[in-house]
Amino acid sequence: MATSPAPDLSLSLARLMDPAVLADPYPLYARLREEAPVHWDPFLHCWVVTRYADVHQVLHSFSADRTPSPEQLRMLGIGNIEPIAEVMVKQMLFLDPPRHTQLRKLCSTAFTPRRVEQLEQRVHAIADRLVDRKIGSGQMDVIGDFAAPFPAIVFAALLGVPEEDHMRLKAWSADFAEMLGNFQHNVDRVARVLKSTEEMVDYFRRAIHEEERPLADGLLKSLVDAEVDGERLSEDEVIANAIVVMVGGQETTTNLIGSGLLTLLRQPDKLAQLRERPELTASAVEELLRYESPSQHTGRIAHEDTIVGGTLIPKGAAVMAVMAAGNRDPERFPNPDELDFERADNRHLAFGWAAHFCFGAPLARMEGRIAFRCLLDRLHGLALDAECVEWRENLGLRGLKALPVAFDEA
Repeated sequence: MATSPAPDLSLSLARLMDPAVLADPYPLYARLREEAPVHWDPFLHCWVVTRYADVHQVLHSFSADRTPSPEQLRMLGIGNIEPIAEVMVKQMLFLDPPRHTQLRKLCSTAFTPRRVEQLEQRVHAIADRLVDRKIGSGQMDVIGDFAAPFPAIVFAALLGVPEEDHMRLKAWSADFAEMLGNFQHNVDRVARVLKSTEEMVDYFRRAIHEEERPLADGLLKSLVDAEVDGERLSEDEVIANAIVVMVGGQETTTNLIGSGLLTLLRQPDKLAQLRERPELTASAVEELLRYESPSQHTGRIAHEDTIVGGTLIPKGAAVMAVMAAGNRDPERFPNPDELDFERADNRHLAFGWAAHFCFGAPLARMEGRIAFRCLLDRLHGLALDAECVEWRENLGLRGLKALPVAFDEA
């Protein structure tokens, strides 16, 4: 009796679960772009899109409303993650207009260019303070000592919660990011994410109702006080969207700093160029975002039968738009595997596109500029202090577990 051939795993994004592929996913992305740019992945049960133009189309016109409801999770036999789904279905990341537009408008008020500019001096001080703690030792873990606490402290200020809570905020963010970036969910990790989600919700709920210490000016208070078309947000909506803004803002910035500095350490000529020409810092941040995108891919749903790259994607089908692959597309970026701080046209996809373009981008860019200048200007003789580095097992939010470096003692 004839049997069907086994599905070809060689082009599946499931290969990212292999640590060797996760360490360098770009050869896999290149094969997908060249051999199957709109590819049905039988392991992930979704279409995978990797060319810049096609990723742009998916981000622009496909639906973001892709989170299963708690009821659907129970039907699938994974009702244990229902408390997480109850938070996610209220987050603007997973909503379409008009509700997405309303929530985005409210949250984006915390990230206007003017408000970000007002934070700049404070962000400089935070970066310097973190470097001060380690500069006398001649070594540091860039992730644990700098890239993780740096945006966490900034976001505590943005949210209007006490700065001393930043370590808890960062730990919760890293755990919740497991649900945002992975195809698979380890049973042991699910229990930890559940615990962190419950703790986060309880933390923000208590902050909203705290009478002895009223909410300081910040995003959380803005959401509590806001009205949308004459209606107030529910408390659950306030909490859910404070969480997604915090998680997105912290994880992407941590990953930008960590993987960006690793890229510079692996290309000493580029590190030297950036030391010698600080005026290139802003364009270097853009190039590092393109070259090592902190957010590698995102999911969408086809709201109708749609042709993408010459392939029909049927209504209701799940689609994975791989921004990191689009950002290395030679049809869009000349010499895409080359790091070029003077790249003239660099409209990368690292912050998404269209309605779901990251409204925190101005803050992330500012944090990136300050972080790289602080590290390069103050840490002389900077060098990687490890034979190899290990990437976090988050397939969509690409970041390092640690980045040990050595430098000349102050």
